[in-house]
Amino acid sequence: MVQIKIAYKTKLGLCYQGNVDDILKSKVFAKYKKKVNLIFFSPPFPLNRKKKYGNLNGKEYLIWLSELALNFRDYLTEDGSIVIELGNAWEANDPIMSTLPLKALLKFQEKGNYFLCQHFIWFNTARLPSPVQWVNVERVRVKDAFTHIWWLSKTPNPKASNRNVLEEYSKSMKKLLKKKKYNSGLRPSEHLIGEKSFLKDNNGAIPSNVLIGANTNSTSKYIEHCKENNIELHPARMPEFIPDFFIKFLTNHGDLVFDPFGGSNTTGWVAEKLKRRWISVEINKSYIKGSKGRFNI
Repeated sequence: MVQIKIAYKTKLGLCYQGNVDDILKSKVFAKYKKKVNLIFFSPPFPLNRKKKYGNLNGKEYLIWLSELALNFRDYLTEDGSIVIELGNAWEANDPIMSTLPLKALLKFQEKGNYFLCQHFIWFNTARLPSPVQWVNVERVRVKDAFTHIWWLSKTPNPKASNRNVLEEYSKSMKKLLKKKKYNSGLRPSEHLIGEKSFLKDNNGAIPSNVLIGANTNSTSKYIEHCKENNIELHPARMPEFIPDFFIKFLTNHGDLVFDPFGGSNTTGWVAEKLKRRWISVEINKSYIKGSKGRFNI
């Protein structure tokens, strides 16, 4: 029988210590079935070089991720969503990309019988040049600066509202709203822009599916806690703006957010700030010790 250990708890959340594959099949964790509104996670990428935080490759990776898809389905509400970040991978010894991340996504979708709601891209503006051999040494490729983020669900119409993630209007749009005048009519694309189509102030612009931002924060509460207590930093921390966007977009206050690969628990921290309940799972004791610092535990 799998032993489920609660590593720590906060006002709105619980962090469990253990292997997610075992925990999802446990009787204790079954209380969350059909109650999770958003499963947000970034699994270990299928890299050719082994990382400290663990990663699989090839057929082994496909089987592992597809099994997760099936188990996740049991925990998701009918109108809930799954958001998964998958990075790019490269073949060993050659300057060619691997199709494994795309195969993994398709296998995940097929096994879980999910609908693909939308494809997002995270453009990391401060990404270091990689793969080093092909970008820096032989100079035959440009740097790989984005990852894929896939939004899936059980139904074609899961809970979602882009009104919750509106962006500030551009200067030109603010000027247009003030003057109440713009160039209407038929565009070369054959879109017909009405005379009043852009005169209503909707309190912000609808964001695109390209999320832009760096991951260079060096002064967060998490980092300070780890340095002060000589705790190992997680090497692949998620920037807060990414879970912030999806939690606002796909959930409401009081909803339950689940991150099965908690790491430094950015997801739980953001969910707590946004007044969502949360649960996370992390196997590494050191990473759990570090993530406690986010909540002053």
